[in-house]
Amino acid sequence: MSEKRELTCIGCPVGCMLEVTLEDGMVVDVKGNTCLIGKNYAERECTNPTRIVTSSVKVGNGEIDAVSVKTKSDIPKNKIMQCIEELRGVVVEAPVNIGDIILTNVAGTGVNVIATKSIAKMN
Repeated sequence: MSEKRELTCIGCPVGCMLEVTLEDGMVVDVKGNTCLIGKNYAERECTNPTRIVTSSVKVGNGEIDAVSVKTKSDIPKNKIMQCIEELRGVVVEAPVNIGDIILTNVAGTGVNVIATKSIAKMN
């Protein structure tokens, strides 16, 4: 049985409107893309959607009490809530530097959560 999905590509600033045809869960056609990025995005989004997760965690003894964090790369969309749950209650001690690993192998994905901001230690 054939299924059609409409997506807006987020691969580049153009934002092409995509029409994706699937058969038995497999992408068989992508229309509307003006470049290969759109085709690849449509295939991934319809068969194995992933996302970068952003959040914040508490900082102990820092000049401010929280630091922004993100997954270093995409994780499967169905692991987002587990990622957020694992970040709940995490407290890191200042100083924190951009790129510091805050949590390793989040939600069993093999992806680390890293700091996206530096926080100095409180004087």
